[in-house]
Amino acid sequence: MATHNLAVILKNPSNDAEFLLLKQTPPPKFSEDQYDSYVDSDLWDLPSTLLNLQHDHSHPGIVIQGAQSSHNIDLTKFDVQLALTGVLEKLGLKVNDVGEWSLFKYVEEAEFGPGFPVNTVFIMGKLLDGNQNCQGLWKWMSTESCLTWLLEVKPCSDRVGPLVVLALINDSLQSAAWTLPPTLRYQEYPPGVVILPMRSKTRKPFLTTNLVIFAPKQVSDTVGDCSFVAHGDALIVDPGCRHEYHEELKQIVACLPEKLIVFVTHHHLDHVEGLSIIQKCNPNATLLAHENTMRRIGKGDWSLGYTSVSGEEDILVGGHRLTVIFAPGHTDSHMALLDVSTNSLIVGDHCVGQGSAALDITSGGNMTEYFQTSYKFLELSPHTLIPMHGRVNLWPKNMLCGYLKNRRNREESILKAIENGAETLFDIVANVYSGVDCSLWTAAASNVRLHVDHLDQQKKLPKGFSMENFIDSLVAFESLVVAFEPNSGEL
Repeated sequence: MATHNLAVILKNPSNDAEFLLLKQTPPPKFSEDQYDSYVDSDLWDLPSTLLNLQHDHSHPGIVIQGAQSSHNIDLTKFDVQLALTGVLEKLGLKVNDVGEWSLFKYVEEAEFGPGFPVNTVFIMGKLLDGNQNCQGLWKWMSTESCLTWLLEVKPCSDRVGPLVVLALINDSLQSAAWTLPPTLRYQEYPPGVVILPMRSKTRKPFLTTNLVIFAPKQVSDTVGDCSFVAHGDALIVDPGCRHEYHEELKQIVACLPEKLIVFVTHHHLDHVEGLSIIQKCNPNATLLAHENTMRRIGKGDWSLGYTSVSGEEDILVGGHRLTVIFAPGHTDSHMALLDVSTNSLIVGDHCVGQGSAALDITSGGNMTEYFQTSYKFLELSPHTLIPMHGRVNLWPKNMLCGYLKNRRNREESILKAIENGAETLFDIVANVYSGVDCSLWTAAASNVRLHVDHLDQQKKLPKGFSMENFIDSLVAFESLVVAFEPNSGEL
């Protein structure tokens, strides 16, 4: 099962090398200056819209050349005319402003989750009159100009989105010396950054952990620079797939250059379960991790040496520089990684593709540090956020501000529950998460504990609230949830 989008490649009648990119609409603002002051730069991409199934088969619709011979998708099942009309209206155009249409490509998305993959139908046409008034909403660009924006990035500069990269840019680049097994679905965005979701022992609603691979198509001869903590021809981040998928991971490692760097954001099993396979396949691989992370990784996962990182170190991968970012909050040794050339930020579990991130109190998770790391990420002004669970986020500042707002709102709800008489962990969780299935309360309890600690540090707790009694209540929490759960259903 999958949902579908229709993306349109409109060629310039005056210059066949150019196509139309639409300025994308950013997410809604928060109506609070402390968040709205952080603004993502403009994002340009192919115009697109949701492609719904056809309910009325009485009209023939728009003719798409080549669609009849496609074995991948049957376009007669979809209301292409409605979708195309909607796309062109965004541009101030009509269907008769464009010549004949042809099926260009059909791309099946990898299963990032949660929910179904979003597959994309790309169709191509040529605008009949190139002098249309774009009113600043769209512009003509070429593959070369898009590549300049993608690979010579400056913070806060305009950006190019994933649809044009998937449709036109990746295919135009020189073939890499390595190729992933054809059975694996992945996304390459930005160019040179491969994101491959693999099944892992992660928490719901996700089922996968993103394996991120850097293996530049053009490898530089730059080696031995003492300012780099490590250098290699390829790098992978968080090999956390389940045991059943270790054979796939083995195939991936076999495809990559031997001079391999492995970077681990933190120690959780869904981020390191595949380390042992990498160690067996490539015992010369260099592992980079925080020392606290390595203390928590079992010898069965990695028994060889490693290079300790604590933040601000640079890594050289095929001539490309990546910078290690110390990012505590989720754990006390959580790390992130910035790809300098594309300004893409791998955020580990600080953010996830949908919902909010849980902090691990048993491994030094800390709410104060989580807030500090969020602001550190904002100051970096990344062009994309790459979480280890879910899709790439194209509006990084908006996402980070959303996380900050959510955490502050949750903290206010916790404080209100305490002011209204809640004294134990169970009382607070049951009050604040009353609308959430109680099977998720145990995961929520970790964040509640950290919020209470944060309120205590800020001296915001009511005078009558006893931290000692609150801590004593932690032991009874699990048994109370179990006793409550059968009667709860969907709260």
